[in-house]
Order: sequence, then C-alpha cells, then structure tokens
Amino acid sequence: MAETDPKSVQDLTAVVQTLLQQMQDKFQTMSDQIIGRNILFCRIDDLERNIADLMMQAGVEELEGENKTPASNKG
Repeated sequence: MAETDPKSVQDLTAVVQTLLQQMQDKFQTMSDQIIGRNILFCRIDDLERNIADLMMQAGVEELEGENKTPASNKG
C-alpha cells in the first residue's frame, strides 16, 4: 500500500469540514423555517379562536360548510 500523502489528507479534511458546515447551515435554515411556520400556525389558531369568540358574541353561528347565518334567523 502506498503511504498517504499529508497534502491529500489535509485536502480531504478541508472538503469534509466544508461539507459538514454546509449541512449545518442548511439544517439551521430548515429549523428556522419550521419554527417560523409553527409560530405562524399558532397565530392562525389564535386568530380563528378570536373570530369564533367574536361570532358567538355577535350571535352568529357557524353552519356546516361555509354558510353563516345570524342565530336569530334559525328556525
């Protein structure tokens, strides 16, 4: 077997370090996006609850589907 050239070992080490750093950067970006989406979904959930509360206070009930009608008009 031929001896390993120290220069090629250093080059390989540098390439591996670069790849690991790129992977870490991509992982961090994806993590930030996931966290951002979770925050957004929580805010959407809060908004939906607030709208439902306001509709209840206004006397509007949600019917099946997208139709909405005042509670006083129900028969």
